[in-house]
Amino acid sequence: MFQWLPGPLLGVLASLLLVLNTALWIGPVYALILIKLLTPKGSRARDFVSRGIAWSAQHWALFNVWMTDAIMRIRWDIRMHTVIDPRGQYLVCANHQTWNDILVLIKAFGRRAPFFKFFLKHELIWVPVLGLAWWGLDYPFMKRHTKEQIARNPALKGQDIETTRRACEAFRHQPALILNFLEGTRFTPAKHQRQQSPYRHLLKPKSGGFAFTLSALGEQLHSLLDVTIVYPDGARGFWDFLCGRTGRVIVDVRQLEVPHELFEGSYESDAEFRARFHTWIASLWSAKDARIAELLAETRAAT
Repeated sequence: MFQWLPGPLLGVLASLLLVLNTALWIGPVYALILIKLLTPKGSRARDFVSRGIAWSAQHWALFNVWMTDAIMRIRWDIRMHTVIDPRGQYLVCANHQTWNDILVLIKAFGRRAPFFKFFLKHELIWVPVLGLAWWGLDYPFMKRHTKEQIARNPALKGQDIETTRRACEAFRHQPALILNFLEGTRFTPAKHQRQQSPYRHLLKPKSGGFAFTLSALGEQLHSLLDVTIVYPDGARGFWDFLCGRTGRVIVDVRQLEVPHELFEGSYESDAEFRARFHTWIASLWSAKDARIAELLAETRAAT
C-alpha cells in the first residue's frame, strides 16, 4: 500500500503504527496482569487469566504482522511441513540473526499455534511498558553469570536451572510455543569468526537451557519444531526492516521427535547424559546448517 514511500518515511510510518498498536493493547494486558497478581499461584483462575494475557499479546503481534504485510513488499516463503495443534505444547529451536526473527516467527505460525514463550535476559524486565507485559506472559528472565562470579559464589550455578523449572511449571497447563534460540545470541560474521564455529551459517549451539526445558516439561511436549530462518538478501537490522529494505524471507518448519532417553537423566550432574545430549544437538545443528545452504543455493538458482 505504501511501498512507494521513501525508506525513512516508511520507517516512521511503521514505527507510528507499532506505537499506536501497543497503546491499544497495553491497557487490557495490564488490567489482566493486575487480576493475575490477585489470583493464587497454581490455581485454575490464574491459568485462565494467563491465557487471556497470551490471547491479547498474540493479537497485538498479529496486528503488527498485518501492518507489515499492508505497507511493505516482503516476499514470504513459509514452508510448514507439519500440522500444529493450537492447544498443544511445543519446544521450538531456531537460528537467530536479527530482532526481526520474532516478527518472522509470528508471521509463520500466526493463529495456527499457541503464542510464544521466550527466555529473556533479566535486564529486559526493566524495559518500559513491555517488561511488565513479559512478566505477565510468564516469560523466564534469566540471570547470566560469568565463570568468575560462579567461582566466587557457587550457589549462582543453579539459578538458571531453577528459573527454567519455575517458568515451565507456570505454563505447564497452558498451550505454549516455547522458543529457544540455541545460539544464545544473534549471528554475525564477527561472532562466527571469534567462536571458530564449525558450522558455516550458524554459531555454536548452547545446550543447557534446552536440556533444562525438556527435563522440566517432560514428555507432555507434543514435539520439537525445528525452525530455519533464511534471509536470501541478507539479514537486516530492525530499522532497515521498518524501512522496507527486507526482500525475501524463507521460514522452514519441520517437526521432530525428541528421543525418549533425552527426557531422562541430569544434564548438570550426569556427564554421560550430557555427552549424549551434546551429540544429539550437534547432529540437529549440522542438519540445520546444511538446510540453510540448500535454501540459499535454491534461491540463487531461481534468480
